[in-house]
Amino acid sequence: MNEPLVRAACLTKKFDDLVAVDSVDFAVSPGEVFGFLGPNGAGKSSTMKMIGAVSPITSGSLTVFGMDPVADGPQIRARLGVVPQDNLLDAELTVFENLFIYGRYFDLPKAVIRDRIDELLDFAQLEERRKDLVEPLSGGMKRRLTIARALINQPDLMLLDEPTTGLDPQARHALWDRLYRLKQQGVTLIVTTHYMDEAEQLCDRLVVMDKGKIVAEGSPRNLIERFATRDVVELRFPVGDEVPENVLFGVAKRVEVLPDRTLLYTDNADQTLVDLIERPLNITSTIVRRATLEDVFLRLTGRTLID
Repeated sequence: MNEPLVRAACLTKKFDDLVAVDSVDFAVSPGEVFGFLGPNGAGKSSTMKMIGAVSPITSGSLTVFGMDPVADGPQIRARLGVVPQDNLLDAELTVFENLFIYGRYFDLPKAVIRDRIDELLDFAQLEERRKDLVEPLSGGMKRRLTIARALINQPDLMLLDEPTTGLDPQARHALWDRLYRLKQQGVTLIVTTHYMDEAEQLCDRLVVMDKGKIVAEGSPRNLIERFATRDVVELRFPVGDEVPENVLFGVAKRVEVLPDRTLLYTDNADQTLVDLIERPLNITSTIVRRATLEDVFLRLTGRTLID
């Protein structure tokens, strides 16, 4: 079996008294798309910075390509492609110039950089924007350019921190297509996200982080099977009506009452609907759906907003 590209054991990161990453264990295999899923402040970005050899660990152990990020930082960074949360592009330069200058950071020959730019502009669907300044580009174009820039050194591992935050649905799907193409080419990706659909679309395996800890690990399908039910029945009641929880007792494996709706987690939605008919309930609408990673995420991390 191939050795993991990244391996962490009891990995911890502290900022004074704040524990950002709290003794986490994980390993990333070559060719897989590995995800860190969690709310804001969960420790995802802090973990990525340690993997990227730009933030020292506090305790525990971490190896990247079998090397120590503290002792071998330059060698590790030379083999990484990094897509940070902010694009950090030079808005006053053209698309071509942004890629060319970044390639020179890796001491690549000018001819090699030009050849790679041609390939990357085609990959990112930015061929027609080669001579355009970055400033007027759309958010989706800037994000695709940032990914193209991260590929200029043909990295062995890509780190993508919240790659589609702030993009509209069309731009997000276009970016997913680019990332899926990298996955098909065997590029190893580590992605942080708080978008459930993104994690389900891209990740072979992921960990759910909350308050610096890993609270679950597995494939998206495996996590749904372990922490949710097959079906979810969503009920809505008239505004102002109190949900009669005692009437719902026993109708599903788990009942969650929210301000705007009530969720019934069940392995048999048809039987649950039959059971509801026999109960004195004033239901205004019913939705039946399959359980998703979002159900898992909210069960493990809660519904409280974190600033």
